[in-house]
Amino acid sequence: MESHKENEINGPHSMGTTIIGVTYNGGVVLGADSRTSTGVYVANRASDKITQLTDNVYLCRSGSAADSQTVSDYVRYFLHQHTIQLGQPATVKVAANLVRMLSYNNKNFLQTGMIVGGWDKYEGGKIYGVPLGGTLLELPFTIGGSGSSYLYGFFDQAWKDGMTQEEAEQLVVKAVSLAIARDGASGGVVRTVTINSEGVSRKYYPEDKLPRWHEELEPQNSLLDILSSSSPEPMVT
Repeated sequence: MESHKENEINGPHSMGTTIIGVTYNGGVVLGADSRTSTGVYVANRASDKITQLTDNVYLCRSGSAADSQTVSDYVRYFLHQHTIQLGQPATVKVAANLVRMLSYNNKNFLQTGMIVGGWDKYEGGKIYGVPLGGTLLELPFTIGGSGSSYLYGFFDQAWKDGMTQEEAEQLVVKAVSLAIARDGASGGVVRTVTINSEGVSRKYYPEDKLPRWHEELEPQNSLLDILSSSSPEPMVT
């Protein structure tokens, strides 16, 4: 029994996760929950899964925390060299292709899915998905991690082209909170990063500020409420 508990605590850190990238009219919004787990043990309830690659490009990470952190470290280094050589910031497409190249070339060793999002002066706001295996997908919005299974139908209905920044941020926060409610591996706070021509804006939504959904709500007028009341009303008339 002890060895089983030790395996749960000392096992690989996995970000059973909800990560989201959304384009809007002027930029992109990235969002993520903050739960990092080892098996059923929550190793970190407030981790930051949205990692800066350059001033204008960020990476959402899911899967193995060690794998995604290593990829982001390498890409950040290569992009720094790229910027020095060119004398200008790297585009979102260049950053996404570097993530794709590292993921594909090491696909037998990496257990991580990522979303690259950012803004550049050539193409504006762009979102790229790099799922397990190293495919590169340019998309108007993308979702990843274990919580994404609960969100595909929601996004098909809720996402629309040409959203404002406020609409995009509200959509991301609502979607992550929905996934947290359903997915046991997602939890904690919601973090967002908005990137546009004016720069980068980070926001943080603590648990007590997130909307509650379905079975998270306190039961109303249940059998337990009736039994615990001092003078229960008759159940039949």
